[in-house]
Amino acid sequence: MAQSKRRKRDRQRRRESRYLRVARIAYAIAQETLPRYSHPKSPHIYTLPQLAACVLLGFYLNLSYRDLEEWLLATDRVLEVLGLERVPDHTTLYRAYRRLGMEDWERMRRALLAKLGVEGEEGVIAADSTGFRLTQASAYYQSRTGRTYKEWVKGVYAVGTQTQLILAWRTGEGPGSDAPYLSGLIREIRRYGRREGGERAWLLLADSGFDGAAVEEGDLIPPIRRGGNLLAPKRRARAELVDQARLDGIYGQRWICETVHSVIKRKFGETIRSRKRFLQRREAAVKGLVYDLHR
Repeated sequence: MAQSKRRKRDRQRRRESRYLRVARIAYAIAQETLPRYSHPKSPHIYTLPQLAACVLLGFYLNLSYRDLEEWLLATDRVLEVLGLERVPDHTTLYRAYRRLGMEDWERMRRALLAKLGVEGEEGVIAADSTGFRLTQASAYYQSRTGRTYKEWVKGVYAVGTQTQLILAWRTGEGPGSDAPYLSGLIREIRRYGRREGGERAWLLLADSGFDGAAVEEGDLIPPIRRGGNLLAPKRRARAELVDQARLDGIYGQRWICETVHSVIKRKFGETIRSRKRFLQRREAAVKGLVYDLHR
């Protein structure tokens, strides 16, 4: 009895806050992929990886830059993990987010997935898009005023059904078809799909919104029935494969994407705070990276 209590106390002493884990991993991948400073003549008070990790923490906690500054002031252990001797000002955090381009966030995602050993492991990958609101106004207020929003920021995510990690993303503006994003997603997720004898051995699941010229063999995407009929033999064959996949329960794994979308919106927010278009699209990508850190 005494020994079990002792083990329990030891586990509690070793227990680490998930905020510390997220901060440590975010800082590690930022150090691996980003230069130490954004410019040789920058003040060199903070390193770029330190600021990038702080920005990721802000998205993880769904805080504004002002609130993130206050949160960092109250968390000495996070500052210790990030090697910060002083807390960055909220304007410094915003400028760091503005300075980091989409390619920087994508390099961090690849570095994180490489650490997790995902490459070549996924047999089924699901893709779907979701919309992020551009306003903080509630649905009740919008319905009463009649100011329903007619456009949104679109996040298109490819999710491994085995690991439930986001393997690739594309961002854009809605409403609109998802087909233009398919070729870019396939290029990015090839490295994570399983291969046998050098040949593709993984399936891509998506809805008919992705149907287009970029569809490849092995993609279970229902073809759009224009005029009610499918005339092309390849499209008819793909429709039959999708029907069989539904019966076998394979196509149903596409709903894992819906689960991922729900987690992102519930934990990290369903609204976009940025006002500039290029920063709005970037937010949808950063939310995907933060989700992988959370997993």
